Amino acid sequence: MSHPSHFRPVALEHASRLVNHGPTVLITAAHGGQRNIMAAAWSMPVEFTPPRIAVVIDKSTHTRELIMQSGSFGIIVPGAAQMDLTYAVGSESGRDTDKFTRHHINAGTGPVLGMPVLEQGCAAWLECRWIKESHTEQAYDTFFGEVVSAAADARIFENGHWSFTDANADLHTLHHLGAGKFVVAGNQRQAKLD
Repeated sequence: MSHPSHFRPVALEHASRLVNHGPTVLITAAHGGQRNIMAAAWSMPVEFTPPRIAVVIDKSTHTRELIMQSGSFGIIVPGAAQMDLTYAVGSESGRDTDKFTRHHINAGTGPVLGMPVLEQGCAAWLECRWIKESHTEQAYDTFFGEVVSAAADARIFENGHWSFTDANADLHTLHHLGAGKFVVAGNQRQAKLD
């Protein structure tokens, strides 16, 4: 039995905010009956309208091959509850094994590009259409994607804004420091103008 989803569509003009604070993300890709998921600590928005995101994806990854074959990819923003899974899928190759099966990942299908998306224990997901930039891909392993659909858990992201509270601690985003150490976002404060 599937659990009720707290995910709601995110307006594309707010999609950049889903990764603007630098969370570790999961990159998904699928093509020809194969799929993969990997962790990426380096991603960032590069344009608001249309929303475009850059992510570093090493040449050796199976995910990169699938992106180049399919022309699209997913970006998942895992919550603190998925820290172990995030580290696990970032520490192994999916070339010889289906990480979704191995780690019992229940993935949905994105509404526009059909990319694997995760909701349970995650704060948000985005589906991206790959923007080919041969030079940056070869020289810097940097891929660009245009966000074509996005959704977030309304318990932590609603009306275009994050809300980190004690009640949604399991959805607070992860920030990888290296060697399996993470900082979890939180302690949100509001600035005041005089």
